Amino acid sequence: MTGNGAQSARGIYIASAEGDTGKSTVALGVLVRLAATGGRVGIFRPISRAAAGERDYILDLLVEYTSVDLPYEDCIGVTYDDVHADPEAAIGEIVSRYHVVAEQCDNVLILGSDYTDIAAPSELSYNARIAANLAAPVLLVVKALGRSPAEIKSLVELLEGDIASSHGVVAGVVANRCDPHQLVEVAASIAETGCLAWALPEEPLLVAPTMAELKEALDATLYSGDSDLLDREAIDVMVGGMTVEHILERLNESTVVIAPADRSDVLLSLVNANAAQGFPRLAGIILNGGLKPHPMIDALVKGLRPTLPILQCDYGTYETARLCSTTRGRIAAGSVRKIDAALSLMERHMMADDLFAELNLHFSEVVTPQMFEYQLLAQAKSDRQHIVLPEGDDDRILRAAGRLLRRGVAQLTILGQEDAVRRRAEELGIDLSEVDILDPRTSKLVDEFAEIYTELRKHKGMTLDRAQEIVRDESYFGTMMLHTGMVDGMVSGAVHTTAQTIRPAFEIIKTQPGVATVSSVFFMCLADKVLTYGDCAVVPDPTAEELADIAISSAGTAASFGIDPRVAMLSYSTGGSGSGADVDKVRKATELVRERAPELLVEGPIQYDAAIDPSVAGTKMPDSPVAGQATVLIFPDLNTGNNTYKAVQRSASAIAIGPVLQGLNKPMNDLSRGALVSDIVNTVAITAIQAQNNKKAATVADAGATA
Repeated sequence: MTGNGAQSARGIYIASAEGDTGKSTVALGVLVRLAATGGRVGIFRPISRAAAGERDYILDLLVEYTSVDLPYEDCIGVTYDDVHADPEAAIGEIVSRYHVVAEQCDNVLILGSDYTDIAAPSELSYNARIAANLAAPVLLVVKALGRSPAEIKSLVELLEGDIASSHGVVAGVVANRCDPHQLVEVAASIAETGCLAWALPEEPLLVAPTMAELKEALDATLYSGDSDLLDREAIDVMVGGMTVEHILERLNESTVVIAPADRSDVLLSLVNANAAQGFPRLAGIILNGGLKPHPMIDALVKGLRPTLPILQCDYGTYETARLCSTTRGRIAAGSVRKIDAALSLMERHMMADDLFAELNLHFSEVVTPQMFEYQLLAQAKSDRQHIVLPEGDDDRILRAAGRLLRRGVAQLTILGQEDAVRRRAEELGIDLSEVDILDPRTSKLVDEFAEIYTELRKHKGMTLDRAQEIVRDESYFGTMMLHTGMVDGMVSGAVHTTAQTIRPAFEIIKTQPGVATVSSVFFMCLADKVLTYGDCAVVPDPTAEELADIAISSAGTAASFGIDPRVAMLSYSTGGSGSGADVDKVRKATELVRERAPELLVEGPIQYDAAIDPSVAGTKMPDSPVAGQATVLIFPDLNTGNNTYKAVQRSASAIAIGPVLQGLNKPMNDLSRGALVSDIVNTVAITAIQAQNNKKAATVADAGATA
């Protein structure tokens, strides 16, 4: 069986006719969009580039973005050695192995071979034969770099003929690495051939090697600097063979400078320039020639403690420069900036939906984690909101900010000491030029915020002097920005505790009308659906009234994120089968929900299995509209909820997004102190969507009042 019943999986075959086309960039963008559109999406690599005992780094990257759990080994057809040994037998093996993948998928992205000189016929023709045997249309990727629109059109016509002669079908053409000023002309010239056409601009970041890749290419060692910065891309290479002043005037952002270790003047000048205001932030320094700095210079550098990576290698200047200039950066699984840049490039310049419509791909009602996360970002981007991040001294916050800005998800303000935050961001290769950075300790807003806070808390005996101290705290300062409307939402908790994050909200933001309880939900992204769990993070032992609040708030949160709320009030007993204080609490809470929100579908008390498993529900509660199909699951206490979400997350490999705070007048969300960068990105997107929904609700309310 396929993932879509009796239908056979549809495939898209991405191929090129030469190296350095950026085919993997296109593959990543198409795969992510495909996985976000629906159904079970797999990846297949007919011919693997990896040598024996190694892994194909491109396949390693793409497997992470599929929505079906396939072992890496199942996604490979044959090796280059197999093709050279017997091309016909290799095709037979490829077809056989492909169908093992296709039987488990609705749609499959097939990534053709790299340009490594497959024996006759030509590599593209061989890929076209494979595509024909797999009944997969070809998405052709051509390199536009150094070619005019007319030359690109002629090349496409030649390649289309080559593919047709091998019985392949071209569904579309992507001209990659174009002159940014010729995108329209290039796309138009290709479209004249009669196929779908897109043009992507050259993005230097995507081909730039990281300092780690240069270190490997040069067999170098890390002489000094922060090893975490080895993932910084070197956009430009410069040989520092001139006098210091001329080197300094030629520096650009993300340059790596090559210099002999005995050029003490160059080494010290570059280290100091990298730390100085007004100079570009370098990717690194390479000390070549096998020499070491003079002991006194060595002591001085170590005393300065530069974070800038400084490598040391044995090659001479010419060979070092040659290796640096010919080392091409990879888009691999850990290349976060390149992945974000590639996805942003594809989102801006390629309408994949046109391709999918042309190919008549299969789409299903299944909601995968990839779909949910993509939809979060897409919804947030549709109406960008202003979010404040109070923890600017945390690298995860800065990395998340970089991703959010590259994808256009939100407008950001970061709190922290501006020089320190910008310096660290530059070291990490993150562009914060579009971000406001405010220091709560010195901001001119402190007096204004202190007066407002004093008025809000005067019933508690608050004084202006004490308020001025309190609002200088990052959490309070960010909350005051939210309260005064300077920002639309706030995300904190990577460094601060939940109490430090939420306490200012209780004092300043307060709860929504009709809601007495601030609570939380997690979106639990399972393989084929998204469930809402509440409360798993805030209220330790809710009363029946608080439990009803949590249920109503959770249903509203679920609905605002596209989940049809069917609420299960969980207990160790189903229906009237059990008794006791804990069951009675859930039973009373269920009655309160029905009274306060009669439009909601709610069932309780009910056990977890009866809530989500139709077969169990058919036995225990056959007439319930919720049992067996619940989407919002309300736990009776924090102990149960927190343990259950973590058990499902770890045992079922679910993605847990949250906690998402609910019940506050304005959107504020708390992070786990162990939050990953991707968790922060998702939480900011969720906060932005909450802000969008608040504004829509306010507009409706205003319209009603006016009427």
